[in-house]
Amino acid sequence: MPNDFDASAKNYDTIFTFSEIGKAQRNLVLQYLSKNILQKEKLNILELNCGTGEDAMYFSKKGHRILATDISKVMLQTAKIKCQNTNIRFVQQNINTITDKTFTEQFDLIFSNFGGLNCLSKPQLDRFTKISTSLLTSSGKMVLVIMPKQCLWERIYFLLKGKNKKAFRRNTNKPVLANVEGVQIPTWYYNPKDIVTLAKDNYKILAIKPIGMSIPPSYLESFFTNKKGVLKLLIRFEGLFSFRFWARYADHYLIALQKK
Repeated sequence: MPNDFDASAKNYDTIFTFSEIGKAQRNLVLQYLSKNILQKEKLNILELNCGTGEDAMYFSKKGHRILATDISKVMLQTAKIKCQNTNIRFVQQNINTITDKTFTEQFDLIFSNFGGLNCLSKPQLDRFTKISTSLLTSSGKMVLVIMPKQCLWERIYFLLKGKNKKAFRRNTNKPVLANVEGVQIPTWYYNPKDIVTLAKDNYKILAIKPIGMSIPPSYLESFFTNKKGVLKLLIRFEGLFSFRFWARYADHYLIALQKK
């Protein structure tokens, strides 16, 4: 897996982080965090799948302490260059090897953005969900951004292109090979109820919000290159679909959990 994401590190910021769609979807996540979690006392945050460090940099500017981890060595190298002169600590870490003894501290928040946990099979995700409680303080929270099974944008787009198989590719319990910079990454999709079921013994649900309901998936960025006005309208319309019901139909969804 590390080499898979090593290959995408060089262009990740260009194709997603700094794209108009990527920025719009990230803003939705950060708005929720800023309003509901980050305004509290300075937090000790564990970020999983930190990628090139964009979210870690945001947390650092807010005055929080961050341990940012990723399985990809090259992603971390890129992140360290971006995040020079910050107090962010970067560590290469495979989620599947985390135990209750991996870290010497507990965290107020565990955070994973934009489908990092979609790289875990259901047994792996179940194992991580159980272990995560030992990594949190007594009132700790976990915020995850995950790709669901029924993205309406994806279905409509591929159906219009006559690619019926791709239109419904997410709606399976089996891994789907997602093309990331020419590398095929095994990916599992989880609806909100799947995460609720896995977490019910150890967490209570604080929020479930769609991320990218009217905002399209980032791979459609080039389609909107000459339609910036339309994209701006879609970004503005996102607020109309902020209810939990829409989470299963969005490109991603945010689920916020609090340790019981």
